[in-house]
Amino acid sequence: MIQEVIAYKNIVDNIEDLMDKSPYKKNYIIEKVGIPSPTFYRKLKSRTFTADEVLSIAKILSPEENFMLELKSEIEQGKRDIKNGDFITHEQMLAKLKSKNLI
Repeated sequence: MIQEVIAYKNIVDNIEDLMDKSPYKKNYIIEKVGIPSPTFYRKLKSRTFTADEVLSIAKILSPEENFMLELKSEIEQGKRDIKNGDFITHEQMLAKLKSKNLI
């Protein structure tokens, strides 16, 4: 657990540098994270972003990694759905679409 805390602290300590090296402008990050600009810069200076805010920023700075994590999560959810019988067949889906005049 200590290693994870140290890694997190290093990320928070270097988050401004990570943002500066990214192709995204800070205004874009501020808009996507949803923090008011003065609050964002205060938190940046004092290094007091919450864990959720750091996660939101990390998702913006590493979109490929975020996509892969989301994809893996969705695949695992799909496997659980199949195992639990929470699915419909292709034929059932076509029938449903036809009944709604979507195809």
